Amino acid sequence: MTHHYDLVHYPTSDTIKIVTNLLERITRTNDRIQQSSRHTSPYACFYARAIPNINIEAYLVRILKYCPCANECFLSLLVYFDRMSRNSSGLRIDSFNIHRLVITGIMIASKFFSDVFYTNARYAKVGGLPVSELNTLELQFLKLNNFRLNVQVEELQQYGDQLLGHWMRRNKPIHHKTSDEYYKNPDYQAIIKYTTDHRSNNNHMLSNHCSSNLLFTTKKNVSEKYDTITPC
Repeated sequence: MTHHYDLVHYPTSDTIKIVTNLLERITRTNDRIQQSSRHTSPYACFYARAIPNINIEAYLVRILKYCPCANECFLSLLVYFDRMSRNSSGLRIDSFNIHRLVITGIMIASKFFSDVFYTNARYAKVGGLPVSELNTLELQFLKLNNFRLNVQVEELQQYGDQLLGHWMRRNKPIHHKTSDEYYKNPDYQAIIKYTTDHRSNNNHMLSNHCSSNLLFTTKKNVSEKYDTITPC
């Protein structure tokens, strides 16, 4: 059975659940692999001294609350992780680095996909990091992706379909609001924009070189001020 993931209408809170499911499986698997050289590797900046107390889902929910972004940001995070794994050897996503990779990747995706995004200082406070450290992580994350951030909508769709199918095979269906109920929520406004990328990408998983990419952004009106963000 083929599962179709709706990029625009699927509630972001439910996207977080299925993304968390995959990331937890990845981190659990890699946690079993002894990595004695964590703090001497080229990627040492992403490794925390100890595993953070907040779990992956709670961390993603926190980011969504204080720095709202839409589904494409969370799906792009997985695309970026895949690209990083192909571009660099020795980087394993585990419980020591997942939080820093997540906050950095979502911040970068939000900047790329959204017309309006938050400052690094806000993301740093939400992520529980000094802003200077997040700035360093941002540069390293970009290098690990060879500064290639564009993700075709077809690729996002494929990741969404596979992610949803993976979830549905192993879990009970998520009961979420219908599209009509979703759009009745005054906190959300749907924005559709076009961007153009004329660069050819021979490594694209779908081998699709369309010049127009349809990108979807959901903007949520947030009343929380910077000073009211609770510590991570």
